[in-house]
Amino acid sequence: MAHLRTTVWGPAEFVGLPPWWLLGEGVLTGTLKALAIVGTGAVGAWTGASAMVDGEAGLVCAAALVLYLVLVRAGRALVGIVAVLGVCLALHAPQAAAGVVLAGQGREQSVVVTSVDGGSQAAPGSGHHLCSVADRDGVALEVRIWRGCGRTTRPGDALAVVYDPKGRVPPRGVEAGSVTGPLRDLAALAAALVAGCVVAVVRSYRLTHAVSPTARPCADAAVRNRNTIDSR
Repeated sequence: MAHLRTTVWGPAEFVGLPPWWLLGEGVLTGTLKALAIVGTGAVGAWTGASAMVDGEAGLVCAAALVLYLVLVRAGRALVGIVAVLGVCLALHAPQAAAGVVLAGQGREQSVVVTSVDGGSQAAPGSGHHLCSVADRDGVALEVRIWRGCGRTTRPGDALAVVYDPKGRVPPRGVEAGSVTGPLRDLAALAAALVAGCVVAVVRSYRLTHAVSPTARPCADAAVRNRNTIDSR
């Protein structure tokens, strides 16, 4: 049972509070990776780099974080949690950054709906529909719009979209509200990623690997004593 707990959640071989340097390592690692993931999304939105706009660069940063946790032998459950948070952050960051760009420099135009997808390719259960649209000259937009596209939308209806004149980010339907909502979600995901990374790094600590060979018998005895006390 102890081995299973160590494998799933990490050994956490320390008594009392974790060492301050271990907490610092977790905070530094999580913060740097969160900044890297969010930064790639922001850079992609301002430069138009396809790999960053699509979130691929952020996924690479998330994979690097997971690899680091695997190398320090963090608990598998915690590694999985961090991986999920990293992927969510990597996919959400470009969308939030694109929203900031369109809110600041976007322009609105009216487009005509040419076809409506009833949700077969939209997120299941999201209630979203996908509209293929064309501008007033009849040129079809390469992306399909879901903001403003609903059950009552029919081909020939007009939709308002906002686009970037420089073409750095894809156009999207005009939505009510501001960009603060997506930014709050982004901050919450980043904070959760840092917290998960801190817990994973702290619980990966192995006392027997951190002491010298001459002091290892004492360390092993301390661990055995702690396990004895916990079992009482």
